[in-house]
Amino acid sequence: MTWSTADIPDLSGRRAVVTGATGGLGLATATELARHGAAVTVTARDSVKGDEYVQRLLTDVPDADVELQLLDLADLDSAKRAAGDVAARHDRIDILINNAGVMATPDRTTVDGFELQIGTNHLGHFAWTATLWPTLLASDARVVTVSSLMHATVKGIDLSSLTAAGSPRRYRRWRSYGESKLANLIFAKELDRRARAAGLGVVSLAAHPGYANTNLQSAGLSMGRSALPGQAMHQVSRVIGQPAAHGAWPTLMAATDASLTGGEYIGPGGPGQMRGRPKLVGMTRAARDERLADALWDASESATGVTFDV
Repeated sequence: MTWSTADIPDLSGRRAVVTGATGGLGLATATELARHGAAVTVTARDSVKGDEYVQRLLTDVPDADVELQLLDLADLDSAKRAAGDVAARHDRIDILINNAGVMATPDRTTVDGFELQIGTNHLGHFAWTATLWPTLLASDARVVTVSSLMHATVKGIDLSSLTAAGSPRRYRRWRSYGESKLANLIFAKELDRRARAAGLGVVSLAAHPGYANTNLQSAGLSMGRSALPGQAMHQVSRVIGQPAAHGAWPTLMAATDASLTGGEYIGPGGPGQMRGRPKLVGMTRAARDERLADALWDASESATGVTFDV
């Protein structure tokens, strides 16, 4: 049976939180959840852009219950503070979508001095989710972390990139992106494994959008000295990428399909997992490596200064 958004149940009375909802996959995900009745908290780094996209969501779903939370995942204090703000306003979070991220950026660092991609895509979400944990735990929440096909381009994670000294390797933007998305996938599986071992009701899954036509592909490349690589990537994405609304399908399925009980990875079912209806997909050996998962968890706690005791 093929999954579609018609399979999403009535979400009235439930709270969903979606990071990075200023366009692309995040906005498409938040809009569909709101369309099915969920009250939605969306995050953005910039209040002006965030307000703009909230209005876009309300144009599509006029009766939506939606609020904006400022969040900069490249700043650990911001991640912790934002999570604290959300938890103070709401006594439950039923669905958490860890979607925000950066891709193929130049060699830059976060506010806290970590390589920008691993720092934003993984460490920011780690600190954010850990700070939200008491609320997620009380709600038996479903946590969906968005990874990427690019997780399969690397065989491991250089954990020195999660230290103050940083990695001694020469920076390669696509390798660092791949490692950050492998970290996302490992985190999703490890969170589920720890929750199961503790007998908790929280369910953790991962999803990837295939090749979706969003501004993510071009934004990072455009941060360099020349905008040409980003412009070229944008044109390629327009030709071969699927719409953002379709790229959001795997995340939406992971977030709402009760037959998925945790630890699964959902992606497009078409050729090469590039596009198509969502289904259960496989992951690399590195993504399933429990020793690497334990090491990454410990390194993430040390880097963020947050104890994530599941």
